[in-house]
Amino acid sequence: MPETIFSQFYAEQQQRFEQLQHQLRQTFDPFGLGETTLKAQKAWLQHPDQLYQAYTSYANDLVRLQGFTLRRYWGEPDTDVIVPHPDDPRFVDPIWCDSPFWDSLKEWYLLNTRWLQNNLYATPGLNEQERSISAFWLRQVLNALAPTNFLLTNPTALATALESKGVSLVKGLDNFMRDMANGDIAMTDLDAFTVGENLATTEGAVVYRGKLLEVIHYEANTPTVHKVPLVLVSPWINKYYVLDLNPQKSIIKYLVDQGFSVFVTSWKNPDSSMADVSLDDYLTDGVAQIIEVAREISGSPKVNLLGYCIGGTLVSTYLAWANRAKAAGVLADVPVESATLLTTLTDFARPGDIEVFIDQDGLDFIDNIMDKKGYLDGKEMAASFRLLRSNSLIWNYWASNYLLGETPMAFDVLYWNMDTTRMPKKMHRSYLRDLYWSNKLVQPDALHLAGQPIDLAQISQPIYMVSAEEDHIAPWKQTFTLVNRVSGPVQFTLSTSGHIIGIINPPGPKCKRSYWQGIPTAGQDADAWLQGKQQVAGSWWPNWVEWLRPYSGNQVKPKLSSRKHAKLCAAPGTYVLE
Repeated sequence: MPETIFSQFYAEQQQRFEQLQHQLRQTFDPFGLGETTLKAQKAWLQHPDQLYQAYTSYANDLVRLQGFTLRRYWGEPDTDVIVPHPDDPRFVDPIWCDSPFWDSLKEWYLLNTRWLQNNLYATPGLNEQERSISAFWLRQVLNALAPTNFLLTNPTALATALESKGVSLVKGLDNFMRDMANGDIAMTDLDAFTVGENLATTEGAVVYRGKLLEVIHYEANTPTVHKVPLVLVSPWINKYYVLDLNPQKSIIKYLVDQGFSVFVTSWKNPDSSMADVSLDDYLTDGVAQIIEVAREISGSPKVNLLGYCIGGTLVSTYLAWANRAKAAGVLADVPVESATLLTTLTDFARPGDIEVFIDQDGLDFIDNIMDKKGYLDGKEMAASFRLLRSNSLIWNYWASNYLLGETPMAFDVLYWNMDTTRMPKKMHRSYLRDLYWSNKLVQPDALHLAGQPIDLAQISQPIYMVSAEEDHIAPWKQTFTLVNRVSGPVQFTLSTSGHIIGIINPPGPKCKRSYWQGIPTAGQDADAWLQGKQQVAGSWWPNWVEWLRPYSGNQVKPKLSSRKHAKLCAAPGTYVLE
């Protein structure tokens, strides 16, 4: 009996100790940087031969750098010991090469940065995830310590301050105070844009308003339109108007000009009262709802469906749900003629750079934030994505806004990117844990939504997929895996550029993009598919429209609203302004 009592007491104490450890990690190291760093240090100490080689290499580089520095001060030209990366914008000012002092400072920074990063990544005994996490957080520290981020070690900022007699520093302080009030570093001139005036200007009307979304239907620009409407499901981690930035870039206006009847989701910006809104709600009160509105107004029994980014993930989930619901007799038919998926992840096994935030401790940290507020603030999510490209998306603006006192260039895509939205707690928890962490969407019947098990193999509708070559949010090879999971035909298109510009890619003489396209064969992987594909210059939009027309029905007279779904207000509506 005493042994049993002691064992029980020991187990309880062990559990309390583990809980305390977890709480301390959540408070001081939620993403496991300290633990991984300690593991790396122990690993190097257990491999003294490799540690000696690493330090020997560092000592040799130091000798080379000292010789380089002396030759520069003696006035002799020399080639940099460490050459900055061609895409690194920090050291483009010629003074970083012309001045011996600034050139030497640059070289010392680059030498130590690359040595630390390379050797941490090469740590023996770390797995790939630990390498990625440790390298990511070390990179954040080293990027923050760059000499370009401090006034006294930024020659361009010092010269500008002298030339302007301190005016640049005053402007920089004003910019800093403004951004502190907004809670974010401005990436664009925030005064240059107004939604509804020079953004989201395509004419239309809100024809439905519910607790989760407004449905916007756009005015026809042609005498007749295709009878089968085109329903666009936008991502709800940002506002919908990335699809309607301005008349030249608007995919919505382009579609309207091509004779399509276009509906789009304008999602509500959730607050704490919507904490219990779930992924089921986004499925039934979101996608299913806009489809019903479009069907009622158009008189078409089916729609063509488009989803962008997380909106595409929801569209894929809806298609699997609706096909299963039809098989179960819950739906008479699947009201979708075809689907278009833009930069859409369904397989989250390798979700790109964002996976550095996806582990048990990281998810618990996000849960704690959402438990307090009932939602995840969009600025917190945006900050995570900006860390993935911190030099270009954070420190570049830090230096220009504050040290140089510059006003950021007016750029509509960046304004949209800063116009963040919130994520309701229940939905986002399910999204992160069920999709990103457990990857249930690709496991047949592992995920249950709105009364149905989800199996992507149930999807039989034809699909046009578009992914982007340089996308770090939805890596194109990972998006490609869907083609071997659905049962319907897939036309796969790979665009140049990244997550946004690869999609917001209008045709015309100024289009600098291109794409590869083809129908994958059964069991083919992404690399095999790309081999032999011919690169086509220009935008993929016209090709997509020609693919879409056979699924879009006859031409009919346009109809903006109906008695049941009357015009409530003009586009862009009210939810987008929240």
